[in-house]
Amino acid sequence: MKNINVVCTSKPGDGLLKYSYEHSSYLRQLGFQSQLIIITHPDFREIDYIKSIGEKYIHNEFVFFDDKNMDNWYPYRKESVTLIMGRSMLTLPYLKRDEYKHSQLLTLSVLFGNNLISVYSENHPKDYPIALNYFNPKKVVDLCDYDVYPNGVGLQFQKIINFDIYKPFKNDIKYEYLFLGTNKEYYKNIEDFISKNPSKYQSYGIVAYSGHKYINPKLNNINVPVENLLGSFETYCYVKSTFDPAPRLMQEFRYFDKKVLYLRDKNIIDGGSVYWNRPIPTRESYFKNFQVLVDVLENQFNFN
Repeated sequence: MKNINVVCTSKPGDGLLKYSYEHSSYLRQLGFQSQLIIITHPDFREIDYIKSIGEKYIHNEFVFFDDKNMDNWYPYRKESVTLIMGRSMLTLPYLKRDEYKHSQLLTLSVLFGNNLISVYSENHPKDYPIALNYFNPKKVVDLCDYDVYPNGVGLQFQKIINFDIYKPFKNDIKYEYLFLGTNKEYYKNIEDFISKNPSKYQSYGIVAYSGHKYINPKLNNINVPVENLLGSFETYCYVKSTFDPAPRLMQEFRYFDKKVLYLRDKNIIDGGSVYWNRPIPTRESYFKNFQVLVDVLENQFNFN
């Protein structure tokens, strides 16, 4: 039996968790033996990930944690392929390896020491080769979105959302403006932006992880995951000044015909500017793009 293990080491509110679940689910829909394996971030619990997936999708299945349910894939590890939707999924656990449980590190060494499909990103350009050498996969196939990373490597591949498995949301507007502040840099951008526009941006929510020192308690912070996120806000305010690989909220709001305000330097060329100018994703574009991954599995890893 040949398995595809989509591995996620991100935080539960991060876009990479969603991309990972969507791609694992669609692989199963196509008949592949696929599952999402989440190695929980040291700051979070399994229930945080379960809630995050359960809030967004019509199902929550074939999701395993850490070293649990290894019998689903471990006996077939020599025939398996690991897929990561961003290089940071491999680099971060290497950099934070002192914070992980021993059992988690053993599981990662097995998953990353096998055949690997890696979606290109540049979060840690110097550390990724070191982490790759540390885990020492047998074979690596790279995928890359060259509009976002013109100097990347691999076969052309985009991160496109699978809206087919989204739960319907209810328009129950609680705030006018939504800001995304899930890391220190994003949050600082928002804090500065609101301080310069206090009269205009009064009805807002900042989606963030509670408990961090950089969180300003005077602002309207909303802890992730947010119930009925898409139905609770009218407008997404995009103010990120740092590199953004694939802005999900921008895509989600545009797809569901909600407002997006592009409030950052338009000279920044990254996923933000690329996705802002790309057409709204369709089922056809998702399926066509996904065929790149299927071809890799069938032609380079003999998944026939």
